[in-house]
Amino acid sequence: MRVWPGNPYPLGATWDGAGVNFALFAESATKVELCLFDSPESTQESHRITLKEYTDKVWHAYLPDVLPGQLYGYRVHGPYEPTQGHRFNPSKVVLDPYAKLIGRNLKWDDSLFGYKVGDEQADLSFDDRDSAAFAPLGAVLDPAFTWGDDRSPRTPWHKTVIYELHVKGFTQLNPHVPEHLRGSYAGLASESAIKHLTDLGVTAVELLPVHHFLDDRHLIEKGLHNYWGYNTLAYFAPASHYSFDGIQQDAAQQFKMMVRAMHAAGLEVILDVVYNHTAEGNQMGPTLSMRGVDNAAYYRLAPDPRYYMDFTGTGNTLNMTQPFVLQLVMDSLRYWVSEMHIDGFRFDLASTLARELFEVNRLGAFFDIIHQDPVLSQVKLIAEPWDVGPGGYQVGNFPVLWTEWNGKYRDCVRRFWKGDGSTASELATRLAGSSDLYQDDGRKPYASINFITCHDGFTLNDLVSYSEKHNEANGENNNDGANDNNSWNCGAEGATDDPAIVELRERQRRNLMATLMLSVGVPMMLGGDELGHSQDGNNNAYCQDNELTWIDWDLDESQQQFLEFVRKLIFIRRSQPVLHRRKFFLGRAIRGSTIKDISFLNPSGQEMSDEDWNAGFVKCLGVRLAGDLVNDENERGEPIVGETLMFLLNGHWEPIPFTLPPIREPGHVWDRIFDTADTRDEPMEFDGAGEYPLQDRSFVLLAARAPQQPKGHGPVPRPPQVAPEPSSKGPASARPSSS
Repeated sequence: MRVWPGNPYPLGATWDGAGVNFALFAESATKVELCLFDSPESTQESHRITLKEYTDKVWHAYLPDVLPGQLYGYRVHGPYEPTQGHRFNPSKVVLDPYAKLIGRNLKWDDSLFGYKVGDEQADLSFDDRDSAAFAPLGAVLDPAFTWGDDRSPRTPWHKTVIYELHVKGFTQLNPHVPEHLRGSYAGLASESAIKHLTDLGVTAVELLPVHHFLDDRHLIEKGLHNYWGYNTLAYFAPASHYSFDGIQQDAAQQFKMMVRAMHAAGLEVILDVVYNHTAEGNQMGPTLSMRGVDNAAYYRLAPDPRYYMDFTGTGNTLNMTQPFVLQLVMDSLRYWVSEMHIDGFRFDLASTLARELFEVNRLGAFFDIIHQDPVLSQVKLIAEPWDVGPGGYQVGNFPVLWTEWNGKYRDCVRRFWKGDGSTASELATRLAGSSDLYQDDGRKPYASINFITCHDGFTLNDLVSYSEKHNEANGENNNDGANDNNSWNCGAEGATDDPAIVELRERQRRNLMATLMLSVGVPMMLGGDELGHSQDGNNNAYCQDNELTWIDWDLDESQQQFLEFVRKLIFIRRSQPVLHRRKFFLGRAIRGSTIKDISFLNPSGQEMSDEDWNAGFVKCLGVRLAGDLVNDENERGEPIVGETLMFLLNGHWEPIPFTLPPIREPGHVWDRIFDTADTRDEPMEFDGAGEYPLQDRSFVLLAARAPQQPKGHGPVPRPPQVAPEPSSKGPASARPSSS
């Protein structure tokens, strides 16, 4: 085996068409050995090559005789002194942090731990058993791929509608996806899967973590799996779990084909990424990669360096104060954009990334580096703006270029439709884009990623079907998961055949979804909510890789109706400029108009007064959006004009007659687009200053338009009709329902 000096950059294993350059950052190591394996079944390396070159804290060599597909790992020498933060153990084969492919998954064994499992000295003991037969291995990647004319759709933020999904769960039970492709990247790229997304009208998919992750040992021992994937081991390698043919080295190719297919359909691909911690856990975790490469450099250590700073609740935190760790994160992000054609990222527990010393710093190096990067500054950046450390809740505090999961929006909307008091004032702000959170720092309404449900918590179906969590299946005595869900079961816990409760739940789902899709900001819906997916009240299904979390595509009549309603909502949103505006409302008359661009009305049709806002329980709210006062221009500099819309929201348990405001356009009437309490979908017109019979717990959308204009032929037409998929289920009335 010929060994040449090679170069310290780029880090990782890089095939240049003639050989492979290997480079590993390990600042405190005293010796590094590159281990080559012949096959995934190998229990020992076939070659162990000492890297003699050490440049700028990087160990490196070039092997002209190595080809793509080569399996490899490292043995890193140095002090094993946990009390000093060092955990080197050359008897453990460790994974390259820059591995772009996983050539072999780990097999859980006590030899994977740097200390003797069960020893009374715990992690202060030293285990010299060889882990070569069980350790995860990297594989050299051949990056060649024919992208053709692939281009990102680059949908503007204000026109974006996000659909959060799980690669496996989205297709595993879909009978219209070829059976051998279900649960895979290729299944997600199938014609049926993409057709559902495009028919729905969303513009982007946000994938739960696809960086290669581990199934925790304690879950495997309980017969469970890390389904969500927030347990990253390799930041460059696509998870081999979703390779349809079981060949791990095909994962990168299949992932690229999926992205290419999404782009061809006009869909952007956003990745949920976990740069705040790794799968190695706390001091009692295994030695698999960074811990064995250079523990003190890669991780944030506590004042007692035996232990880890834990702002994530997972045992460790990446050391974002270390330049090489920052480089790893940025190199990973650029790789996924440049090589994998990803359109954006959602950063899990993003507050952790901003902790330079201890406090969250919105001007930290992490943000500075992204903002000046010509690649990363141009993609979609979404923060989950909290972590579990002190001061970690940072909703509204991220800098420009960043959007945020708006947890305040979620909580307020849930509370309003649940029937809580003192919510109307905040609801008005949330409906209008949350200017209190995002306007002062120069951001726009689309900085708010509005959501009501996501992977973490109840599904939309369960939000209206359960008042308490039911996580017994997770094996933690129902102690895991959030207790405060702002949910309401509508009168019975879980499944019921009571027709009144079933009808109320279906109406509440319509109310919540209508609120989400018609609010200013960027809506994000949870995949499966449009199909009535239920997790039986489990609000922390991270370990349930089974029918509980896989989406059921066999729809009954009521589920099909709700799907059509969601399609209609998204179509209305995308066709109405006033709903996807780029600027905040001014809340006053503009350009000589006699009305405001947005008005909030009480049931008498008058503007809400201070007394109205300060009432202990505001039962309902009217919102008028002036379509000719969007106060924006299109790409050609022409004023953007849409229809004037009127929302009527009644979160009360009794009907409330609502006096409609006068219409400025002469001769126009209020045309009902939908009423969540009336599913007949019949057109109805109301004169200005007329009275609308607003039913209990309902959301009504009206548009000002000329009379005698059949609904479906005006500026807000019906969405294209989509033929329903065949179903084996009978009508909803024929069976118990938990909808």
